[in-house]
Amino acid sequence: MKLTEFEYEFPKNLIAKYPIEPRDSSRLMVLNRADQTITHRKFSDLPDYFNDGDVMLVNNTKVFPARLYGNKEKTGARIEVFLLRELNPESRLWDVIVDPARKIRIGNKLYFENGLVAEVVDNTTSRGRTIRFVYEGTNEELYASIDEIGETPIPPYLKRDVEPEDKERYQTFFAEERGAVAAPTAGLHFTSDLVSKLTARGVSIMPVTLHVGLGTFRPVDVEDLTKHRMDSEFYHVTPDVAERTNLALATPGKTVTAVGTTVVRALESSLSAAYTLKANRGWTDKFIYPPYDFHITQRLITNFHMPRSTLMMLVAAFAGYDFMIEAYQVALKEKYRLFSFGDAMIIL
Repeated sequence: MKLTEFEYEFPKNLIAKYPIEPRDSSRLMVLNRADQTITHRKFSDLPDYFNDGDVMLVNNTKVFPARLYGNKEKTGARIEVFLLRELNPESRLWDVIVDPARKIRIGNKLYFENGLVAEVVDNTTSRGRTIRFVYEGTNEELYASIDEIGETPIPPYLKRDVEPEDKERYQTFFAEERGAVAAPTAGLHFTSDLVSKLTARGVSIMPVTLHVGLGTFRPVDVEDLTKHRMDSEFYHVTPDVAERTNLALATPGKTVTAVGTTVVRALESSLSAAYTLKANRGWTDKFIYPPYDFHITQRLITNFHMPRSTLMMLVAAFAGYDFMIEAYQVALKEKYRLFSFGDAMIIL
């Protein structure tokens, strides 16, 4: 497929700049692939689509305040440092993006307001650098120091200032494993009450981890999708999750639902030779676009995504391109709220 097939126009006022409260009061579009129907519900109605023995897989990654502001040694120039990923906890090495990059060279030291210091040790891309934090404390103390001065990396398309409340707003109910610079947004709709109702129905809600990187916001810029390369992201599927998921897949009438495209990518990166789910941890740059044969995911909960995004392409592969386009047209007509803080769909 071609990039231009994933272009669409949308009214800017449909971009949700804040999450709705309570979170599970967002709208839920229900896409039934079997009969190609679209219905409209509330996210709080989600338990109606689940039964005892079903498995729901969620991403338990936790967003950390990845955007730091500091000053260059000697000149005092103001520098933005965006922490992409931790490369080596023992050496305090991080992969980052700096701005303005032209002022930052290997050997420069950067000073932050709480006394934190970092040294530039390598160039990776035009704006990318590897830095080493000069820090004597434990990793937990270093993370606390980063949290003290860091800014929540809300999506750039929101076009608003970061607010203190975003530290909680841009975090899912399932967030436990620190490491994401963007939230797995399908999980933002869940509340404690909704999770309780799902578990009361006998649904097994189980975590996988995929630390969402900045690439989730990067539009594809090649017309031929086969030439696009994804950023690598760390993921982890535990033995318990693999065992329980495979049991559901092998049991007639039971379903496996992925909450979000990041979960799908983790699952489809963890296949055994027999195309069952296996325990695994590592890095994935898996790019899913039509056509694609899904081996683990049977149903998908996701938001409405930006044009030309890899997330939209994955949804098209799962729902079917024409059905997804129809759903997006309906969403615009019915004024669904879009993107990270917006409404959701479940594809059955």
